[in-house]
Order: sequence, then C-alpha cells, then structure tokens
Amino acid sequence: MLDDATRYHLLKLLTEHPESTQRELAAAMGVSLGKTNYCLKALVDKGLVKMGNFRSNPNKDVYAYLLTPEGIQEKARVTVRFLHRKMAEYDTLQAEIAALRREVDGLSASGLDAGRGAA
Repeated sequence: MLDDATRYHLLKLLTEHPESTQRELAAAMGVSLGKTNYCLKALVDKGLVKMGNFRSNPNKDVYAYLLTPEGIQEKARVTVRFLHRKMAEYDTLQAEIAALRREVDGLSASGLDAGRGAA
C-alpha cells in the first residue's frame, strides 16, 4: 500500500512529466529505483496509470506513464488528503513555535538568555 505522500508526489510527477523514466522519477522523489518501480506497478495494477510507447519515437523502449480517468480522480482525492495533512502539520508547528517563543521570552526576561551562558 502506498502512503499518501508517495502517491501524491508520484501522481503529480506523472501528470507533469509523463515521459519521465523510472530513474528520473526516483531522483525527483528522492527514493530508490526499486521503490519507484514497485509504486508504478501498484498504480498500474490498480488501473490508475497506464504505460504506453511513444509512437513517434524511434526508440521503442521510451514509455509514457499516463493517468487513467480513475487515476485523475485518485490524484484529486489524494491531493485533498495531502493538503489537509500538511495544513494540520503547519498548525501544529505554529503552536510549537509560539510555545518556544514564550519560553525564550521568559528566559530573556529573567536574564537567562542563551547568549549570556557561553564562555
């Protein structure tokens, strides 16, 4: 099962660059070639992506990875889930930053700021 982040990034890359090789996709995603191959096979098996040769290309080893109509719908769904997760992470991070600022302000007010402790 692909996690939403991997699925989102791969579907986004395939939408933007359907002619990319697996090696290029792996590099763009920062994952291994084996993981990229596994993920692509999973998307093809689910009917979300289809592989096709470029007809006009004399090199018949050149493939395009095209999203099927189901793949386009899945990309929309996973994009919404990914956005919601990132927004929740952002809210959590903002709360942590606010707490750290209060802590630092408290240290500064008591004269214990970080710059004074170094020798």
